[in-house]
Amino acid sequence: MEALVQTTLKSPIRFTGTGLHSGQPATLTLRPAMAEHGIWFSRTDVAVGDRLIPARWDVVNRSPLCTKIENASGLTVSTVEHLMAALAGCGVHNALVEIDGPEVPILDGSAAPFVRGIMQRGLRQLNAPVRAFQVLQTVTVTDGAASATLAPADTLRIDFEIDFTDAAIGHQQRSLVMNNGSFARELCDSRTFCRQADVDAMQANGLALGGNPGENAVVFDGDRVLSPGGLRHADEPVRHKMLDALGDLALAGGPLIGHYTGVRAGHSMTNTLLRKLFATPGAVRMVICDRDMTARLPGAGLVWDEIPQVA
Repeated sequence: MEALVQTTLKSPIRFTGTGLHSGQPATLTLRPAMAEHGIWFSRTDVAVGDRLIPARWDVVNRSPLCTKIENASGLTVSTVEHLMAALAGCGVHNALVEIDGPEVPILDGSAAPFVRGIMQRGLRQLNAPVRAFQVLQTVTVTDGAASATLAPADTLRIDFEIDFTDAAIGHQQRSLVMNNGSFARELCDSRTFCRQADVDAMQANGLALGGNPGENAVVFDGDRVLSPGGLRHADEPVRHKMLDALGDLALAGGPLIGHYTGVRAGHSMTNTLLRKLFATPGAVRMVICDRDMTARLPGAGLVWDEIPQVA
């Protein structure tokens, strides 16, 4: 959809599953919202107090394992990154996300079920222009061998590089411009992944309780892929890291126009990068998108037949 106006969903969409880390059942409903609403989460299981949480970089409670957002009352929703990537990748600007627990259901471990649900339902145009955040200056954050950078560009481009000692993962590198439906076509079906040693450590600490190799995660052990069915792509891990990066960048509060480069970066580092971007005078500005700019945003050019049918 190459419209000059904001979008929302045509009608509600319901997803049911289990939280990856909590192991708790969760039902999530995406609802249409008015123009200028943005993306907000609502904890429907909370009867008293403020149950609304904005999907925004400055309310992220930084964690290395997932992206968790928290309102001023301390109410949280975790593992929002795959859903946020799907909303951004489908060009959805406004939605209310109702959820009956503290964690977004992991579904198959990728963003494909969300993408297919959103596009099957369809989008509705709203009477307001699309506003995007344009990166004007290069900003970088580092932590040892890991780094994340945002630089000026005329579209959103994501470059990512990973390097694991496990031979089944090893060194992987990929670059992708995020328009012309590329997110749905190239990235959305890539699943979350981890090493068996990490699974054992997380479960010993009460995390990854909803993980199921082959069903909602890819598990590696040395030179072996433990998940039944193997990989969906030879470089599925780096593709998933790019998926995560798009979801974390979507917490800018609107479409982002810039070149993101991640080297061994994770959720916390990408959020630190957004915080630095918005704290640096002159590094970013909000722009009203013209037709050419709108056509270069994620979600533009998405074709139903190109969405992977794995969900």
